[in-house]
Amino acid sequence: MKKILTIFSVFLLLVSCGQKDGKSIEKVIENGDLTAIRAKRSEVVAEQQAVAYKLKQLDEAIASLDSIKKLPLVTTIQAKDTLFTHYLELQGSVETKKNIVLYPETSGTLLKVFVKEGQRVSKGQTLARIDDGGLSQQVAQMEVQAELAKTTYERQKKLWEQKIGSEIQYLQAKTNYESSKNGVDQMKRQLARSVVTAPFSGIVDDVIAEQGSVVAPGQTELIRIVNLNDMYIEIEVPESYISSIVKGKEAKVHFPILGTTIDTKIRQVGNYINPNNRSFTVEVAVPNKDGVIKPNLTAKVKINDYTSEKAILIPQSIISENSEGDQYTYVTSGKNTNNIAEAKRTIVKTGKTQGDFIEILEGIKNGDAIISEGARSVKDGQKVEIIN
Repeated sequence: MKKILTIFSVFLLLVSCGQKDGKSIEKVIENGDLTAIRAKRSEVVAEQQAVAYKLKQLDEAIASLDSIKKLPLVTTIQAKDTLFTHYLELQGSVETKKNIVLYPETSGTLLKVFVKEGQRVSKGQTLARIDDGGLSQQVAQMEVQAELAKTTYERQKKLWEQKIGSEIQYLQAKTNYESSKNGVDQMKRQLARSVVTAPFSGIVDDVIAEQGSVVAPGQTELIRIVNLNDMYIEIEVPESYISSIVKGKEAKVHFPILGTTIDTKIRQVGNYINPNNRSFTVEVAVPNKDGVIKPNLTAKVKINDYTSEKAILIPQSIISENSEGDQYTYVTSGKNTNNIAEAKRTIVKTGKTQGDFIEILEGIKNGDAIISEGARSVKDGQKVEIIN
């Protein structure tokens, strides 16, 4: 009560002074004396400074005696041990080693295409046939000659075993037979080039060349065949992860277009560091039971490179940094029944981040109350009011 009366008395004094000064100021102005007006102004400025000093003294006295102070309002979160699984996020596209375009091995007219787009084929199945240019007839003639050479050789062999005839005759018959046999085998291999077969089981994705067109080896594309069972994603991983990214590590593959995520593992890790970008290749298997995943489909790959069973995670937004480069946050201590506590600045050592959270390696222990909202406005050792 005494404090209120004192403040009110000071207020009345200031008002009365202002009224007296107001009349005298009017008289000075009416006289029109510039020197007197300037002198009066200096007098009023001095009085104003004196009043400001007195107000400052009164404010300091009130602050020292008042038991109800305005404290910064903060909220806190409790540090808790939790399982932390960190993922390295990269981007890649789906590939398959069984995705090829077949070219002819010989020149000629494309006589027949035996398959159509979307058809499933087996390894070794005939897909198309090219005009052999009379090779099949030549093979037939050479087979007849080879059969005759075989018969001659067998007869000459029996005679030689019976000591009939000369050794030269026997050797000539043998040589003719083997030469004819080799000639037939060679001609058959050439003839086989006119038949296009499936190198593996899969699906005919595209029939490129038209039936009746002239084709040439290494130039004319015939058929594209794809196998969607053995799919994978090859990604480039920075060399800093070479010790944590190993074969068998868990990975998650997300396909934005499909809106699906699959769980898989690393099936191969490269042993070569690319000197241009300081990275190594990692191959992640992509199961494709339904066949909806296609080659060149874009994917986001998350690889588990770090796991901690008892990690402390806090929002990155409440971490600050001082002029020396140390990171810090505030914890509260000495909380009383009125939720009044002391803010204590704590230097922390941080680890990996995941989303909006960061791992605390040192500086905060399980159970600490960390200031969340209001962390940017408090000072070390300052009293705060917790409003959780």
